[in-house]
Amino acid sequence: MKVTILAIGVHPDDIELSCAGTLLRHAAQGHTFGILDLTRGELGTRGTAEIRTQEAFAAAKKLGARFRENLDLPDGFVQGDKQSMLKIISVIRDCQPDIVLANALSDRHPDHGRAAKIIADASYYSGLQKIETYNLEGDIQEKWRPRAVYHYIQDRNRTPDFVVDITAYFQRKTEAIACYASQFNAHESTDYAGEPSTPISGKDFMDYLHAKARALGREAGYELAEGFNIARQPGVRDLLALD
Repeated sequence: MKVTILAIGVHPDDIELSCAGTLLRHAAQGHTFGILDLTRGELGTRGTAEIRTQEAFAAAKKLGARFRENLDLPDGFVQGDKQSMLKIISVIRDCQPDIVLANALSDRHPDHGRAAKIIADASYYSGLQKIETYNLEGDIQEKWRPRAVYHYIQDRNRTPDFVVDITAYFQRKTEAIACYASQFNAHESTDYAGEPSTPISGKDFMDYLHAKARALGREAGYELAEGFNIARQPGVRDLLALD
């Protein structure tokens, strides 16, 4: 199923926290998107892998994703080995995205920066004819290289190379995040009251997300924004299209 954007995260909820508003904005403009999780986040302090999977699919439905897949790679130990790389390449070739959104280039969680390189490498290798991957029917997939890979900003306050206005979509973004009841807003739910508190489980974290979106949008003149970094210099065909 071809999509315009493939958003890839090493953990379920990476997408919702960091680039859900961007996906919603582009969907409103007529584009399509899919989501690929590399792991089930089984090392997370709160909840379980099974619960996180249910939450992830609920969030994908809330966002309107064309699909959501999980590669079941090991949380905390994702590596750019051949088998892992081929799994990512196969998904890229299957949905043929124009743009791939990937984890932050570096971040507090070691998985994020490591996944950023793995995803970017897989996006490049996906365009090499001599790397063979197969679809579910056993047929060889056609090579495909996305036009660009953009890395969404996550926990650490990196300087963005560009930002996307998500002012009109922030509320829906927070609704998708709320699908992860085991992870966020612990003060609003008794289902996970007995589990340990984490840096993201309290109301202060949701306040932080809002404040971060305001800070990212300020310089561009947006009320709320999500930020991205690039590893390859982009080209501009129309200066008037830049805000």
